[in-house]
Amino acid sequence: MAEYSKYQQNIIKNYYEHADQIALQRLSELVTELYLAEGKARAKHWKNLVGVLQKLKIPATRIEHLREKDDPALLAKLVEELMAKK
Repeated sequence: MAEYSKYQQNIIKNYYEHADQIALQRLSELVTELYLAEGKARAKHWKNLVGVLQKLKIPATRIEHLREKDDPALLAKLVEELMAKK
């Protein structure tokens, strides 16, 4: 494995310290994209959303519920809820 400079080590450390905030930001971006998507693009966004929700440790039952409802407004409320916790 390659040796990392002090600068690179600091960047890697900061990334992992803020991984949950990065995932939350990505979730909010995907919710916006889901509002605008239709057809196959919408299905692709849901696939990405499920991955991000799993990274944020959202229970599988809640993820499935959101997926079944297919309502971006519910996801937006979840983002608000998660941001209030942070």
